[in-house]
Amino acid sequence: MARPEEKAQAMLNKWVRMRDESDPTSTLSRSLLHNQKRPHLASKCEHRADAERFRNQIIREISDKVAKIQNDGLGEHAIRDLNDGINKLIREKYHWNRRIRELGGKDYNREERRAMALAEQEGGDHAAQGLSLKGSGGYRYFGAAKDLPGVRELFARHAAKLTKRKRGDVYKYITPDYYGLRDEEDGVLLELESGLAKEGQKKLKECRDGYDVEVKQQQQHDVVSSQNALYATDESDGDSDDTALENGIEAHIAVPSQEVVAQVLLQKKKEALLSRFA
Repeated sequence: MARPEEKAQAMLNKWVRMRDESDPTSTLSRSLLHNQKRPHLASKCEHRADAERFRNQIIREISDKVAKIQNDGLGEHAIRDLNDGINKLIREKYHWNRRIRELGGKDYNREERRAMALAEQEGGDHAAQGLSLKGSGGYRYFGAAKDLPGVRELFARHAAKLTKRKRGDVYKYITPDYYGLRDEEDGVLLELESGLAKEGQKKLKECRDGYDVEVKQQQQHDVVSSQNALYATDESDGDSDDTALENGIEAHIAVPSQEVVAQVLLQKKKEALLSRFA
């Protein structure tokens, strides 16, 4: 006879559960949200409040692991695993920060970068931020991971590369060889220079011989052309004399033309130049 009462009680329990699940302020709703598993991809979260809660959850996990990695007695493998886990959570937090920004929330990535830059300027403790190398993809070392084999030497080499050299340090290592003051001591440079000098003199002599041949040919050509011009002038003068006698005018001197005078002057200038530079 208790069957109808059990059914009514079951229906009442279902209704109460549905009401509590739909009310975000109820204890049941809070427990369900607390037990909800964090999505593997931040893009699957559609509510900003859930994204904020998952981000805070990641921050708590990072804080716990940073506190654990401060213990030097954990062993090398455990420290490396903890450091890898912290870096993985930091990358995951970055994606959740970006998702919160997409859902209309704060830009936590920009605020964190600003806080890190301010901490570096003040020279504060980097225990919570970790040490990172430029060009390492943002990988950081926390706590005891900074003293692992090879890590300290890695940071020492990186610091040596970043050290600025002063002008005095540069001049300290400059030797007379930098200015070429001792290049001739071994004799190699002198031997090379002598060989090149002989080749240059040989080429210069060949150029001079060729130039002399061209000048002589040009002189012969100019002499022949001037003689032909003079002969042509004499013939033209004979014809003009006949014409002058016929007209009552007698010419006693043969006057060369303007072209012949220009050629003769040019020949004399060439001879003067050749005699000067010979």
